[in-house]
Amino acid sequence: MRNYITEFIGTFLFIFSIALSVAHAGALAPLAIGAALMCVVYMGGHISGGHYNPAVTLAVYLRGRINGQDGIIYVVCQLLGAMLASLVAAVVTERFFVVAPSTSVPVTSALLVEMVFTFALCLVVLNVATDDEVRGNSHYGLAIGFTVAVAAFAGGSVSGGAFNPAVGIGPALVAIGQVPSEHIWIYALGPVVGAVLAAAAYRLQHPRTSAVAFR
Repeated sequence: MRNYITEFIGTFLFIFSIALSVAHAGALAPLAIGAALMCVVYMGGHISGGHYNPAVTLAVYLRGRINGQDGIIYVVCQLLGAMLASLVAAVVTERFFVVAPSTSVPVTSALLVEMVFTFALCLVVLNVATDDEVRGNSHYGLAIGFTVAVAAFAGGSVSGGAFNPAVGIGPALVAIGQVPSEHIWIYALGPVVGAVLAAAAYRLQHPRTSAVAFR
């Protein structure tokens, strides 16, 4: 149970931080977002793995480090945490936080940005937080947080910078009827494809790892 609670709390804190950073941090928002993820990863990494992202949970499942039942519950907790964070942030900022791609960018560009940077995030997570060769390292939170900061700086103006279905879908569900939500499929498809590709790439990077370790 404590791992489910951790995923809920961590996702809530992460997305609440994103919403307020977007509202108030200006050009430094991507740095604040990456730092927020780093903090919650260190907070809960030793308990739940510190996913806070359905795409990461999928990649870790494909890696064989979480079972299907736990994976489904993780995703539910992440989405619930995202929705609550969005509601609380709306009270604080007096507006709904919803990720959306730039209106001047083709849909394919936004989709590719979500896919590529989620791939990068998941591949970093698999290598720094699940690989036995670096077990017990203290840098995993920094690596994961800065990956998201880079992704947000580089791709945020293109796709909206979710790289996480909880970020892209949870707040949009809360704001249905208030904010256009026809774009949320981008934040499901792109990250899911990125997660699958990351799990495949990890396997290619570690060919000697027993096939039992992979789904």
